[in-house]
Amino acid sequence: MQKNPVKYLQLLSEKYPSIQAASTAIINFTALLQLPKGTEHFLSDIHGEHEAFQHVVRNGAGSIMRKIDEMFGNSMSKSERRNLATLIYYPELKTPLMLKSVPDKEEWSRLTLVRLVKFCRRLSSKYRREAVRKHLPKHLSETIEELLYDQEGVEHKAAYYQSQIDTIVSTGSAQAFIVCLAELIQRLAVERLHVIGDIYDRGPGAHIILDALMEHPQVDIQWGNHDILWMGGAAGSEACIANVIRACLRYGNMETLENGYGISLLPLASFALETYKDDPCDLFAPRVAKDSSFTTQEIRLMGQMQKAMAIIQFKLESQVIKRRPHYQMDDRLLLDKIDYERGVINLNGVEYPLLDTFFPTIDPKNPDVLTAEEQIVMEKLVLSFANSKKLQQHVRFLFSKGSLYLTHDGNLLYHGCIAMNDDGAFRAFNVDGKSFSGKEFLDRVDRLARQGYFATDNPEQKQYGMDVMWFLWCAPMSPLFGKEKMATLERYFLADKATHAEKRNAYYTLRDTEQSARKILQEFGLNPDRGHIVNGHVPVKVAKGENPIKANGRLIVIDGGFSKAYQRETGIAGYTLISNSRGLLLAAHQPFESTQKAVSDELDIDTETEIIHTHPYRMRVSDTDRGRVIQEQIDELQDLLHAYREGVIKEHSVQ
Repeated sequence: MQKNPVKYLQLLSEKYPSIQAASTAIINFTALLQLPKGTEHFLSDIHGEHEAFQHVVRNGAGSIMRKIDEMFGNSMSKSERRNLATLIYYPELKTPLMLKSVPDKEEWSRLTLVRLVKFCRRLSSKYRREAVRKHLPKHLSETIEELLYDQEGVEHKAAYYQSQIDTIVSTGSAQAFIVCLAELIQRLAVERLHVIGDIYDRGPGAHIILDALMEHPQVDIQWGNHDILWMGGAAGSEACIANVIRACLRYGNMETLENGYGISLLPLASFALETYKDDPCDLFAPRVAKDSSFTTQEIRLMGQMQKAMAIIQFKLESQVIKRRPHYQMDDRLLLDKIDYERGVINLNGVEYPLLDTFFPTIDPKNPDVLTAEEQIVMEKLVLSFANSKKLQQHVRFLFSKGSLYLTHDGNLLYHGCIAMNDDGAFRAFNVDGKSFSGKEFLDRVDRLARQGYFATDNPEQKQYGMDVMWFLWCAPMSPLFGKEKMATLERYFLADKATHAEKRNAYYTLRDTEQSARKILQEFGLNPDRGHIVNGHVPVKVAKGENPIKANGRLIVIDGGFSKAYQRETGIAGYTLISNSRGLLLAAHQPFESTQKAVSDELDIDTETEIIHTHPYRMRVSDTDRGRVIQEQIDELQDLLHAYREGVIKEHSVQ
């Protein structure tokens, strides 16, 4: 019985204009459902560490080396296998080095091509030819397909296959084919990539990571608190921009800001030099390594710029808090709690002496008002963020491929937390008399964040959405932040470390219990007996015995410390959660030295893999969300086929 309206089927007939076209599509889609589910990787909290990120993606979180050992363990030495692995990870860098060092370039090229083709054949067995073809450049695709699908064991085909290899080498095309096959292996090893937040922050290459993600064929992103901050900055939020720049200056990390996105800090530098020329700004000295290349003068300037931006930030944040009283963040209105004559601040009835009392731009009667000079600085920075083509391109990608959470194949993915009360109930957030909590709250603020970027025709709506992006960065109710406060001012100006404490939401204690994890899964419409939560944001302190697998296996925390700043705390250098047709595996990575060392010395990342869940049967595409979408397409095509045969719709062409 036909379920789809004729008008829809007429539109579908534009793509499938005949009975034969619809029938062929049904055949292909039905066969696709029977293939094994593709391998998916989940990574979190990359924090700008582009070299480590790219290596983990290139080496399939260690899976490529394992497959090399399985396939060639009896025919190649350990050093040869390591050499082949490095070639697959970095073909454009390693191939020229090898061609310079081997005694017989043609023989090495032939042997390498044979091994790569054999490896590709194994990986491509899980894919339809059409899917493999999409990863190949047009000028090489026909030859590579012949190599991949030739029956070289058949007598009359063996000479044909060998002739192809010999001709590739004799025509000087070997290097191009080696690079293409190696990149194909990388693509086939990982079908889909899930990034569970925080692409931005400490490391220097967030822009490089986003460039790589934009080239990946299948990727989704769950926004992290650092991501939403840059997204807010790109939208034009002054409070977000101030936070972005202050944080970059605090860690001496200007690479993404200046070289990646071409954002000029000259207006800020000029203002800081004039305003704080006699202030050493010692409290604002950037946190850089002792062996960094920064000069004493550069470090002092960064400190002055950081202080200037911190004061601007506190003013702008006070304005947002007063503009949005429903955020319930009045306790963060701190500038009016300072006695500027005495140099103390009153917090909850207790006075604390300030470590720095030089505030030339603050009017004690109107502490949250920018000076004319500060306003000019911000206007220029907003314009610079808006005019950065690369930044805007990356942020649009984050909106198109990203969200606050994702339900995928029965699992729930999010970066931070689902705010909860101590009793385990979802914490409610009230706006204009309406209460939001759990999934409904995330859906609301996700939509408002998009409004903050795209509502260019409605300034009021856009401002509301931009303020929400700042809220998501640092508010107690934020699902991306998850703490009662962001104690930035206290950390700069107060010696008493008790005031620096940022208490976490009850979620971070409750998530250890299976009851809470099951409740969260049910809130998002998922089966708590089969689903898993994949979470990031808070580094797992493996060195102190903390386990990333929580709630009796229902929740997995995959922030293992990609950022070098956290590796002392975690004891490792990142996790990759791997989902394949047979189950879930968790790969723990050791520190990555550099791409240069990986290529020249063939240093791979040491990875330990643990099986954390085994499916009762091998999962096929039909068992996935993608499979359900394909089945819907099959059902629609069946309706179209019936409409053609019953004369309801005419064929557009006859094949």
